Amino acid sequence: MTGQLTTLDGWPVAGGTLTAVDAGGVQRARGTSGPDGRIVLDGVPAGPYTLIVAAPGHDPLARTVSVGAEPVTALGVLELNRAGLAVLPAPGTWVIDPVHSSIQATALHIGMSRIHGRLRRFSGQVQIADPLENSSVEVLIDPTGVDTADEMRDEHLRSADFLDALRYPEIRYKSDGLRRVDHTHWIVDGVLTIKGVSAPVPLQVEFHGTGPDLMGGVRAAFSATAEVSRDDFAIDWNQSVLAGLLAVGRTLRIDIDIQAVRS
Repeated sequence: MTGQLTTLDGWPVAGGTLTAVDAGGVQRARGTSGPDGRIVLDGVPAGPYTLIVAAPGHDPLARTVSVGAEPVTALGVLELNRAGLAVLPAPGTWVIDPVHSSIQATALHIGMSRIHGRLRRFSGQVQIADPLENSSVEVLIDPTGVDTADEMRDEHLRSADFLDALRYPEIRYKSDGLRRVDHTHWIVDGVLTIKGVSAPVPLQVEFHGTGPDLMGGVRAAFSATAEVSRDDFAIDWNQSVLAGLLAVGRTLRIDIDIQAVRS
């Protein structure tokens, strides 16, 4: 019997165990996954089996399989949920940890390739309510913390052509609604304010679970994506390279990863 243990997003799970139990409840084979998550059980006789998968930090998994006369029974990929994925954040205040969080913006450059930048200085908190749909989030971003790995470009982004950071030292996002798609996916309706101009920007949010941290606290993890039109915030600077082809695309893709600590 061969297979591979992975997380839901495809990372290999090493050190997990796979146990094959026959119809009479007798353990017939047991193996441990290697660094690449692959696992092999040798000497398994033909017949029906219950497979039990266990790995530290992950929820156990059970499935049935029938072993025939073939020399190898391929189990394929066995995906494990991280422990705590099913546990929604408890009501209360969850403070965003900027050291373990990121906000990244991506723009199209001259219609051919993408340029990535990060907003490195921000703070915020998530208020978890009961029911969860009444929860809220507010984030404050310092526009002077923009970082695209090029200082000349970053200075231009801080200028009045773009973020006008001297006149408007704060970018704010404040939610005004939360809609459930399924257990791990949500839509946050909210308002983004840049340069004193506000416009609605919904976030497509995925919840990645809760769990303990190294300091004895409890953390929750989320990721989110959004699209922002520069025109909505009067950020209309551009240069035309060719007719209809702009130096900087009008739409930005925003990718967010958040760890929040329960206060």
